Amino acid sequence: MFDSFQMITLVSVLLILVFSGVHIAVSLGITSMLGIYLMTGQVDTVLSFASNTAYEALRDYIFAVIPLFMLMGEFLAKSGAATDLFALINRGLKRIPGRLGVATVLANAVFAFITGVSIAAAAAFSKIAYPEMRRHGYERKFSLGCIAGSACLGMLIPPSVLMIVWGVITEMSIGSLFIAGIIPGFVVVALFIGYILWVAIRHPERVGEGKVLPTAQQEARDANDLVAEKDMAAIFRSTLGLLVLIVLVLGGIWLGFFTPTEGAGVGATLALILAIMRGMTLAEMKDAILSVGRTSAPLLLLLVAAQLYSRVLAMTGVTGATKEFFLDSGLSPYMILGFMVLVWFILGCIIDSISIILLTVPVFAPLAIALGFDPLAFAIIGILAIETGLLTPPFGILVFTVKAAVTDEKDLTTGEIFRGSIPFWIVLLVTIVLIVIFPEIANWLPNVGNELAR
Repeated sequence: MFDSFQMITLVSVLLILVFSGVHIAVSLGITSMLGIYLMTGQVDTVLSFASNTAYEALRDYIFAVIPLFMLMGEFLAKSGAATDLFALINRGLKRIPGRLGVATVLANAVFAFITGVSIAAAAAFSKIAYPEMRRHGYERKFSLGCIAGSACLGMLIPPSVLMIVWGVITEMSIGSLFIAGIIPGFVVVALFIGYILWVAIRHPERVGEGKVLPTAQQEARDANDLVAEKDMAAIFRSTLGLLVLIVLVLGGIWLGFFTPTEGAGVGATLALILAIMRGMTLAEMKDAILSVGRTSAPLLLLLVAAQLYSRVLAMTGVTGATKEFFLDSGLSPYMILGFMVLVWFILGCIIDSISIILLTVPVFAPLAIALGFDPLAFAIIGILAIETGLLTPPFGILVFTVKAAVTDEKDLTTGEIFRGSIPFWIVLLVTIVLIVIFPEIANWLPNVGNELAR
């Protein structure tokens, strides 16, 4: 068993490596092997432990969930599903104030059921929704804030990559995590829409109401509306196929007809069929597969390193010592939870979401269970807290994604997008508080699913 000095050494080495810019997978691997060496003093044992852990991790078929769900999202994105979805929702909300903002949130919510990756949604809707908003006279800051803020839904609404990583690290049911994110996702969507409607009613000029648009801009808007009207039947069929796919995949997982991995395989296959029906070419199919490979391979490497790190923390006593420290500190469970959320906020300003999970969850999750928090509710709280980092300066990866996608605005700064995203950031914090007070928001639906599956 480690002594206190060795524990501090292990944690310090990890933090030094991470904040020095060493890749998170390399940092976790080096730290893990250092921990085993300090405990055993034998290089052969270190190599044997690392190789056995990697082998056991890679042969676990749950690792196929990530690339398969990504492939499903990539096929549907290539087919133009996101554009059709936005057009249909936009048309259906014609009489709603601020309808383009509301349509962006709702389309992101549905799109989140497909991709599980917020960056993909931010890039897609920067190209789809932003030009429409500007054509209708929307304030630039408000438009970009809507897109960046609603893109966060990709990490909360299943199938979320963060949920998969959380499930692998904690050995929780990924299917239960998926279902646990649905109601909190709807809560966030409702609060986002509530804010947009409030802006549209109190400050109609920010959503283009009452503005006299230039003649060319008005003609372009009318022409675009006419095209959308003509194509509505085809768009409706495309969106209906999308919704059927979502219901089949998530409904099958919820009711226990198949595992998350099997559901991901079914989803990828159905998405491929829909994409081919929409005219996806062989070259586009190849490009989608290669894109998923380039994105998912580093994630799988991270997960192998994270499993090694998690095992080492348990074996060396770091997890147990941390748990005892907080339990003996005299702090209330909610104060300790507040501390964990604060750590996630701070890390969210510096490093990416998956790295935050890999670094903190092996220690925080056992502590939360010891404090009496529901594991599913705590997982959703953690994912929401980590999500805020996607909108928090100076990292704010969604903000940088939106800026990179909006190429026509030469004078646009990241600061303007950050300011537009603040209300959406606040909504995420409010949702965290609601789940802390009412954990049933997260765990009720999985419990119902478990009952139905019996």
